[in-house]
Amino acid sequence: MNQSKSKVSLKNFDASIGLDRGASKIKEIIWYLFKTFFFLSALPYPSRLKVSILKMFGAKVGHGVVIKPRVNIHFPWKLSIGSNVWVGEEAFLLNFEPLHIEDNVCISQRSFLCGGNHDYKNPTMPYRNGPITLKEGCWIGANCFIAPNVTIGTDTVITAGSIVTKSVKENLVTSITPENFSKPRWV
Repeated sequence: MNQSKSKVSLKNFDASIGLDRGASKIKEIIWYLFKTFFFLSALPYPSRLKVSILKMFGAKVGHGVVIKPRVNIHFPWKLSIGSNVWVGEEAFLLNFEPLHIEDNVCISQRSFLCGGNHDYKNPTMPYRNGPITLKEGCWIGANCFIAPNVTIGTDTVITAGSIVTKSVKENLVTSITPENFSKPRWV
């Protein structure tokens, strides 16, 4: 049996290439401590407290924002949240690049907004990150995955369990799954 040798060389991955962390190491460490205690905790700390902490670390946040327990926000200094936004339990905001959430957006439980990625075509797998924008009034259903460089249009609903790797226009209700990846099903 003839097996080909992989071209991937993760030992040569350089985490300093392709990622601007946007803050000093000490700021990241202090944020991690606050995040662990106030955001990743199951305790229902008031959203106003969490919003104040996010602002203290450089996030731009509007009024009436609800942040449920166990929400993981990677870089608050690369985060902007409009007014009257809901972020559900266990949502993960991996914002290596700017994450813009406009007014009246709902991000449901366990959704993963993933602004980080790697270039699989390069053997060293360098970062290939990108911003995410959630336009006004959109709803990200429970357990969705939103990839880098994606914009979800105004008043669009991404149904539960969807995987979104390309931008979605406004005023749609859509289910995007591995089975219909190339042709999203508009419901």
